[in-house]
Amino acid sequence: MQALKRKAYAQALRPLQEELAALARWVRHGGRRIVVVFEGRDTAGKGGAIDAIRAHLNPRQCRVVALPKPTEREASQWYFQRYVPHLPAAGEIVLLDRSWYNRAGVEQVMGFASEAQVQAFLQQAPAFEKLLVDDGIVLFKYWLCCDQAQQEQRFAERLADPLKRWKLSPVDLKAREKYADYTRAREAMLAATHTAYAPWTLVDFNDQKRGRLTLIRNLLDRLPDTRVPPDAVAFTPLPEAPLRERYGVLQPIPLIGV
Repeated sequence: MQALKRKAYAQALRPLQEELAALARWVRHGGRRIVVVFEGRDTAGKGGAIDAIRAHLNPRQCRVVALPKPTEREASQWYFQRYVPHLPAAGEIVLLDRSWYNRAGVEQVMGFASEAQVQAFLQQAPAFEKLLVDDGIVLFKYWLCCDQAQQEQRFAERLADPLKRWKLSPVDLKAREKYADYTRAREAMLAATHTAYAPWTLVDFNDQKRGRLTLIRNLLDRLPDTRVPPDAVAFTPLPEAPLRERYGVLQPIPLIGV
């Protein structure tokens, strides 16, 4: 399939983002709670997908959670414990840029977790998610897929681009050699944690633009009618002509000429 051009992508994304804005109103008015898990290989496009969803939503309502490496204290806790404080309250949406599934992915493949810890996680994760769903949380789990050739190209782009270099870590570089290991770990994870109440959805992100559109469309289609009219706002004319800014103590800095 031909890669999607930027203009066509923007035209297709706009109506989806309008539906996402309606979704946010539906969540807020109904006091609902939504969690969306984004998992996948390094460079798959998790950050871009999250940005496309949250771009026009209130950041106080729609929060992104991307937890760092656990502290020594956190490492001694029940594995799921540090994720619990980040779960949504009524009217909130939480987008997890990686999640508790780190244990079945990078921690397993890179040797940061023992086989016993991984097996315990695979047994406990469905029970943990059942508690969330039974309590009323709407849980979505997405795995973003990309081929190794595409991953290599994106790693090279990160290396060459000063704006993306921060995304390239020593762990990422080591992970390049473990593509097949990640595949095996993913398949074991899916077999253990793909349930009727918290199913996984795989999305092809070899074309990231098409992948974002597909993921958002799937997310919206799996919810009931979320159309809630915007709150009424009385936008009356000003009683007099608009005022210009006035400055006393300080002046604005000069604008840059282009």
